[in-house]
Amino acid sequence: MRFFLEHGVTVLGQWTSIAELIGQICALAVVFLAKYRTLWTWPVQVAATVLLFSVYVSAHLGGLAARQVIILLISVYGWWAWTRRRDPVFGVVVRRSTFTEIVVTASALAVGTVGVALLLQSLDASWAPWPDAAIFVGTVVAFALQGRGLVEFWLVWLLVDAVGVPLQIRSGLWFSALVYTVFAALVIWGWFSWNRDAKRTAAPSAVKKAVTT
Repeated sequence: MRFFLEHGVTVLGQWTSIAELIGQICALAVVFLAKYRTLWTWPVQVAATVLLFSVYVSAHLGGLAARQVIILLISVYGWWAWTRRRDPVFGVVVRRSTFTEIVVTASALAVGTVGVALLLQSLDASWAPWPDAAIFVGTVVAFALQGRGLVEFWLVWLLVDAVGVPLQIRSGLWFSALVYTVFAALVIWGWFSWNRDAKRTAAPSAVKKAVTT
C-alpha cells in the first residue's frame, strides 16, 4: 500500500497519490452504480474503502479513516440485504422512510456527530474533529439507509458532501474535494431516480390496500 501512497499523478495542478485517485474514482462509481441499484455497488465500495483508509490515515484524519472500517462492515450488510430485497425489473426494492425512521435518522446524525467529535478530540485523532465526525456519522447513516433501500439516504449524502468539500480542501486533498463536488450532482440525480421508483413501488401497494379494505 505504501507504493500507492508515495506515487501519484498531477491532477489540475495538484499532486494526487494513486491510492487517493483510484479510491475516489471507485467511490464515485459507487454513487453511479447505486443510482441503478446494481449489486456491483458493494464490491466496488469495498475496493474504495481499502484504498481511502490508507489515504486518510496518512492525512491524520482519524474520523475519515475510521469510517472506512465501518463502511466495509456496512457494505457486507448492504450486499446481503440487496440480494434479499430485489425486484425482477427495477433491481433492489426502494421506499420512502416512515416518520419514525426520519426521526431516528436525524437523532442518529445529531447524537452521533457530537459523540464522535468529542471522542476524536479526546484521542487527538483529528485536527478537525467536528466536520470529521459529521462526515463519519453521515456516511455510516447514509450507507445504513442505502442498505435498507430507503430513498432518504441520498439527502444524507448531500449533507456529507456539504461538509466534505471544504474539509478536503483544507486537508490538501484537492482531487477528493473535486470528487465530492461531482458526488453532489450524482446524488441529486440519484435522489430523483429513487424517489420516482419509490412512488412506482408504492402505487400498487396502495391500490392493493384499497381493494382489500
